[in-house]
Amino acid sequence: MASDPPNRTLKLKPAAPKPPADPRAPRRPPVRPPGPARARPLSSAQRPELPVQPAATATAPRAGDPGRAPRRDPAPPHAPAAPRDGTRLNKRLAALGLCSRREADEWIANGWVSVDGAVATMGQAVGPGARIEVLPAAQRAQGERVTILLHKPVGYVSGQPEDGHEAAVVLVNARTHWKDDRSPRRFSPAQLKGLAPAGRLDIDSTGLLVLTQDGRVARALIGEDSEVEKEYLVRVVWAPHGPKGPGVVEQDVQAVFPADRLARLRHGLSLDGQPLRPAGVDWLNPEQLRFVLTEGKKRQIRRMCEAVGLHVVGLKRVRIGRVALGQLPQGQWRYLLPGEAF
Repeated sequence: MASDPPNRTLKLKPAAPKPPADPRAPRRPPVRPPGPARARPLSSAQRPELPVQPAATATAPRAGDPGRAPRRDPAPPHAPAAPRDGTRLNKRLAALGLCSRREADEWIANGWVSVDGAVATMGQAVGPGARIEVLPAAQRAQGERVTILLHKPVGYVSGQPEDGHEAAVVLVNARTHWKDDRSPRRFSPAQLKGLAPAGRLDIDSTGLLVLTQDGRVARALIGEDSEVEKEYLVRVVWAPHGPKGPGVVEQDVQAVFPADRLARLRHGLSLDGQPLRPAGVDWLNPEQLRFVLTEGKKRQIRRMCEAVGLHVVGLKRVRIGRVALGQLPQGQWRYLLPGEAF
């Protein structure tokens, strides 16, 4: 049987005292509203139960000052629907790493979450000492969600279709499932519902793209506090005046690229007015760089290279965290294995 929630006392601001009556003012008969009903005294309008706000008090105009408007005492503040020092339940569940906020809202709507023994409600706030319980049905539903690793080709966008280009998710079907996938799962169209990219890979880039139904995976990869590494192989040319300007060098770029600019790629650049986190940048061969980033701003590597006189002619993502692209063929996909984690 669910226990009653603890009582919470709300202190209301007392009304200002009524000024004493002027003994010189003539007595005036009480004003009655039209009709048979009598006016209800102000004191009876103040209901004892919370959180209804008491009616505001007012004083009548003083004699000899007919043009003065009645003075209203300030009304006490509205009683909050939830403790002001609490945290929204969906945010608390996400912070605990149990799910995303969207998943938390689904769990709460399905009645799978309780707080201090009582079924939780949407928008509920909880204090730091609240006892939160999740029914096994939520874990079962979460276990059915899939995470898919796709080798995205050039020409597909990561998210919604745009400018006539298809979304990469259209490549996820039974025909493009990698035959060497070791996962015991079998493809079902239901796995496409809510399948969304956890991180972008622009239309001109290829490589590892993560598509997931699992909010925990999305939060780990693209959450505000995420520091998961992403590794890229980047082919460049030296173009200090732009790719169509004079002085373009396509071969042995490493020999003409200034060392101080390589240092700036590693740390010292800003995009959109924000300094970038330190990056790992090294030469793999005279025309190819290896980037390791822990953030993912829009077209970040291309813009970083442009800032130091390089132009990107090829970009491939080969690793996210501890999960590598490996031998997955371009245009095909596989499931994230039970033992794999980013």
